[in-house]
Amino acid sequence: MTHGASVKNMMSLMASRIDAISRQISSGEIDAFLAAILEAKRIYVMGAGRSGLVAKSFAMRLMHMGLTSYVVGETITPAIGEGDLIVAFSGSGNTKTIGDIAETAKSLGVKVALISSNPDSRIGKIADFVIKIETQRDPVSCDAHEYEIRQMLGEHRSFAPLGTIFETSSLMFGDAVISTLMDMTKTEESDLKRRHTNIE
Repeated sequence: MTHGASVKNMMSLMASRIDAISRQISSGEIDAFLAAILEAKRIYVMGAGRSGLVAKSFAMRLMHMGLTSYVVGETITPAIGEGDLIVAFSGSGNTKTIGDIAETAKSLGVKVALISSNPDSRIGKIADFVIKIETQRDPVSCDAHEYEIRQMLGEHRSFAPLGTIFETSSLMFGDAVISTLMDMTKTEESDLKRRHTNIE
């Protein structure tokens, strides 16, 4: 098998895994999260490392929708307060800097939402809303397509480095949330384009 074929097969395997993850997310948790976004005065988004890049992508899309969003840690991010929502992206839910900020926000009367693989984490225990992105491999897969790919690649649990599946799933989850919010609020893609940067 060529390296090119290996890359394509790996992409297909990741897509298969993310599809399985999407089916495990609680619809009730999603509904509560969507309502919290629409009710929030302002939305603050944060994450560390690659999860921070996912968080920034989500904040950008919220802004494109016309919602007031900020990235925690940026120099122009204003003080947070009651009526605001803070959304943390953290696979472990235990990232120290993110946990410290979440606890401070909570003490200020801010609602906390967590996107994580670990709801029973430090941040999960104080969060008002938790979206569980399950990234553990099932012991046996009944998906024939995935099984075939895994046979070609050689069966191994860590088919993607470090937190890749969490981060990619979280990115897709965030984009799916935006698409759903657009539908809920009757926002057109042209509305998003008007708010897209025009000074680059």
